[in-house]
Amino acid sequence: MTQVLKGHIVHAPALGRMDITENGYLVLEDGVIVGVYDALPRQYADAPLRDYGDKLIMQSFADMHLHAPQYPMLGMGMDLPLLDWLNTYTFPTESRFADLDYARRTYRRLASDLITNGTTRVSMFSSLHTEATWILMEELEKAGVTGYVGKVNMDRNGLPGVLQETTEESVRETLRWLEGCHFEHVKPIITPRFTPSCTDELMAELGRIANEKDLYVQSHLSESLGEIEWVRQLHPECQRYWETYNKYGLWKDHTLMAHCVHSDEVERKAIRDANAVVVHCGDSNVNICSGICPVRRMLNEGLWVTLGSDIAGGAQLPMYRVIAMSIRTSKARRITDDWQTDFLTVAEGYYLGTTSGHKYFGAGEGFAAGDKLHAIVVDDSDFPEASHPLTVEERFERIIYMTHRHNIISVWSDGREVVKR
Repeated sequence: MTQVLKGHIVHAPALGRMDITENGYLVLEDGVIVGVYDALPRQYADAPLRDYGDKLIMQSFADMHLHAPQYPMLGMGMDLPLLDWLNTYTFPTESRFADLDYARRTYRRLASDLITNGTTRVSMFSSLHTEATWILMEELEKAGVTGYVGKVNMDRNGLPGVLQETTEESVRETLRWLEGCHFEHVKPIITPRFTPSCTDELMAELGRIANEKDLYVQSHLSESLGEIEWVRQLHPECQRYWETYNKYGLWKDHTLMAHCVHSDEVERKAIRDANAVVVHCGDSNVNICSGICPVRRMLNEGLWVTLGSDIAGGAQLPMYRVIAMSIRTSKARRITDDWQTDFLTVAEGYYLGTTSGHKYFGAGEGFAAGDKLHAIVVDDSDFPEASHPLTVEERFERIIYMTHRHNIISVWSDGREVVKR
């Protein structure tokens, strides 16, 4: 079925580049993008038309790192450093997901909040609970969120008897979980929580599973100085944190590594050489005082950088707010670098929060022909009246900084309209 969407079409086909087609036409065939046009081609003149008028049709967002079971603790413990925060709030909260009724209620609300805020693709940590992880995947699928979910693995340094597995249990439950993953739009990803949470034996088994079953991997890397020192004590044979994943087959193409705040030049080169992916989580890094990630340096060095909300270290689930925070933290980094570093522009932040993440799932650049549509439609008519008529580019900038969920009147995910207001 052919469909045509009409409005101001805004997308990011390259870092720092915005393509804006005012009063343009986005043509779909069975939910797949045919093209973006200034004028509607004749062959589509009789196709059903959705005219959004003066509204903006934009790419939807990709949240490449968040912890689903931490959703109930948004905004809590923000005065604590990372490791204290984990023990005081995170682990006790995640232990609640042994209760499947609680898991269902929580994950249904999370899935709804994600999709109605325009996040259509995710890579997400669950808890260590197999059944609750299936529930999470099911609720995301129902809501229209696509992407990857990982059952967390942790057989040490958790809460024994409350939130910790034995090595054998972790491997057994991971295999059982994988056997039960039969979802169309939400796929499994191998998820060692981070090196301190996994014994060498467990890491080796997870690496074997990931490689035998050809699965992607996600974890954390060099988030805080205290964490790095802890990893050094656990693995004195490794010169740098990334090697603790590499030695067990977990460091490979498309491995997602959240944070990388303190990754030095050698570690950054290892990231680039492996085609691993940095997930920058600016809000979380500031909240937990981990540091300010050198995103500009990473981009200049050719690293693949994406963005994540990292709830609940990050206190903002909507990705437009995550993009704005990433821009702000890059400006803070410019100050700490004695004004020698360029900060992220709005166009660059938008690219990292959309196209760069969508590419992880095989998408092209921007609204690329042949891709299934992932888009939002934004009505900014209730924004404060400006002192002069705004260009579409100026309106787009205000949307990044000022949008609320109610401004997003339509969400398209994987070629399907899943939210319509």
